[in-house]
Parts: sequence; structure tokens; C-alpha cells
Amino acid sequence: MDKNLWELVQLVKQHSPLVHNITNYVVMNNTANALLAVGASPIMAHAKSEIHEMVNIAHSVVINIGTLDEYWSESMLIAAEAAHSVKKPWVLDPVGAGATTFRDATLNQLLQYQPTVIRGNASEIIALAKANTSITKGVDSTAKSSEAINAAHFLADHYHAIVCISGETDIIIDSQQIFLISNGHPMMTKVTGLGCSATAIIGAFIGITENISEAVAAAMALIGIAGELAVLESKGPGSLQVNLIDKLYNMTEKEFISYLKIERK
Repeated sequence: MDKNLWELVQLVKQHSPLVHNITNYVVMNNTANALLAVGASPIMAHAKSEIHEMVNIAHSVVINIGTLDEYWSESMLIAAEAAHSVKKPWVLDPVGAGATTFRDATLNQLLQYQPTVIRGNASEIIALAKANTSITKGVDSTAKSSEAINAAHFLADHYHAIVCISGETDIIIDSQQIFLISNGHPMMTKVTGLGCSATAIIGAFIGITENISEAVAAAMALIGIAGELAVLESKGPGSLQVNLIDKLYNMTEKEFISYLKIERK
């Protein structure tokens, strides 16, 4: 299992998948650099007139609703529909799900195009599944990842998606199995957009294999381990951001295997 995940890390470097991102203003630079560091090729394009062409040439699509507006929501729907129609894998990051009716309405429309992977924090996953009526606290999670397991199962079954709940323990759920990944460090929550970077990296990994569950596990393990190792060299969130990108780029097999904390159920 450990070897399989590391082989996926190497496959991304070998194939340099093109990842089409419609993501938010706050994290564009971070996610592009994270994708480059793992060996993928990012493109950020949201103009409606070119989305179909972009989806066709990309290996995968990432849709992140963080800084949603009316134009971008239309672009996202076009991209999701295009990806679904040509069976291109795509990831949905439901940033701030449950916070506003506009956000929820857009997410409900996007879900109709059956994302390959849904990645969010526990509050977002719960809100997306409408498992309760509580409002999320912005884009920060107010729930533990374990509290969103039932909601994740609902989403996985209803939309035939792999669901990844980010948290102190990352939980990856499909119809057959659950992965628990316990890598990462609390300081990572002090750097904006690392969850969004994880989503983008997932986009790269699902673009090079049909084993989606293991691709998601490999991506989440990679960024979690990179965070753990980067913290050792960082004085705070500012240097962590730089050191994490470096570690995504130069991580060794020995580091990955020795630091990986994963359980399969």
C-alpha cells in the first residue's frame, strides 16, 4: 500500500498532468505553485468562451467556489458539465458550503454533474449533504472530520463520488472502503489555502490513474507529510508556506514511507 502511493507520486512527476483550475482569488498563486512542485502543470482559466477547449486538453478539472460570483458560477457549471460529458475526472471543493443561499444553490447545480472527488472540511461536507441545519463558520471547520462521516457516505452513495474530509485526520470514503490519514501539523491551519492546495493536488493525481481512491490518499498523504517536515524548518506560518512548497518538490521516498500514517478500513 505505501509503495503504491509513492508510485503515484512519481507518476505525477513523470506525466506532468495538465490541471484546469477554476479556483478562488485568494489561493491561485499558492495552488499553482503547489501543482508545479508536485510535477503537474496548472492552468487557471475561467472565461466562458474557452472553457470547453480547456477541459478537452486538460487531464483533470478542479472547481473551487471560494470567491464565488455570478460570472464564475456560470463558468464552473460549464466546466463541470463539459468534464462530465467527456468523462474527464474533476474535483469539487465546496468552500463555505452552508454559508449563503447563493453558495448552496451553485453547489447543488454543480453536484448534478457528479464530481469524481469532493474535498472539504467537516462543516462543508455536512452542509453539502444537508445533514444538519447549522451554518458554517466561514471556510473554517467547526466540526471534527469524524463527525462528517455519515454525510460523506451520503454524498459518496448519492453522487458516486469519492469524498475526502480534511481535518486532524483526513478521511477518504468511497462505496467500498475508508482511508484514514493522520499526517499534517496544526500550524498548517495558519496558512491560507492549504486545503485548496490539497484539492488541486488531488486534481493532479486523479488525472494520471483510474484508481481514484488511492490517488486521493496519495495526494492527501503527500501534502500532510510535506507539512510535517516543513514545520521542522519553519519559524511560523510565513516560512512554513515556502518550506512546504520546497518539500512537495524534493520529498524522498524514505521520507514519504517513514512518515506516512495511514489506515484502511
